[in-house]
Amino acid sequence: MPLFLDCDTGIDDSVAIAYLLASPEVELVGVSTVSGNTDARQAARNTLALLALAGRPDVPVAVGAEHPQGGRFDGGAPQVHGRNGIGEVQLTDSTAPVHPATGPELLVDQARRHPGRLHLLAIGPLTNVAAALRAEPELARLVPRITIMGGAVTVGGNITPYAEANIGNDAAAAAEVFAADWDITVVGLDVTMTQHLEEETRQRLLTADRPVAAALGRMLECYFGFYRETTGTWRTPVHDPLAAALAVGGADADRVLTTQVTVVTEGEERGRTVAATDGEPGARHTVVLSVAGDPVGHIVDRILAG
Repeated sequence: MPLFLDCDTGIDDSVAIAYLLASPEVELVGVSTVSGNTDARQAARNTLALLALAGRPDVPVAVGAEHPQGGRFDGGAPQVHGRNGIGEVQLTDSTAPVHPATGPELLVDQARRHPGRLHLLAIGPLTNVAAALRAEPELARLVPRITIMGGAVTVGGNITPYAEANIGNDAAAAAEVFAADWDITVVGLDVTMTQHLEEETRQRLLTADRPVAAALGRMLECYFGFYRETTGTWRTPVHDPLAAALAVGGADADRVLTTQVTVVTEGEERGRTVAATDGEPGARHTVVLSVAGDPVGHIVDRILAG
């Protein structure tokens, strides 16, 4: 399955990229970056360096939106992901250049190359995806399925009491994406906050003989530190990698809400993801509420196996 990734390459995005590269079910045909955890250009630099470390400099990476719709990028989340987005870990810069197209242009190009087959995995703010929808009115037909890491439908947010970061960072773009005529799997805080990567697992990555895995182990120390400060526990929830595993089919949802999700774009609840009545006729959004088995173990095992 050809898969296109839109991301804001921070630490958990990096884990998701490593997982996708190790997954034989998909071919990663392109990456677009957006400002979120870090700015779009730094995210592209991180992505290219990670791809080079994994021996995949052939994957095209395009820089996407620097600012959200109608606003300015606020500097990202250095307290979570470090100043460089990857926990202050210094990776060797790739010799591969960024793609000459913009992020939305590369997405549209790949959608046209793989009509009806391309799976879009969006694990950052949805600015690029909304721009691509405006540029190509047929995008929702060309890309029938999209998996989004974002939202908090049945739980509270993580940047406000209502909003999850990826949706809250560009609520207007998110509203456009959820209003488009395609099937969306929503992997939000409803499920990602129930799955955790523990220190024992981080050590497995850190001591691995695969350079990508060891780099992830180093990055995760910063991520663990943030959650120790905020939750008092030395472990992290698994956000973007879980969305990647569900998109690939390496993890299975065992409880979902079938609905239509809308996004609040103004006021105190800006960025809130609101579900219509469960089982609404014609509903095309699947909100994942729980997953079966041990998806975290699967993700790490696959990365270690390469």
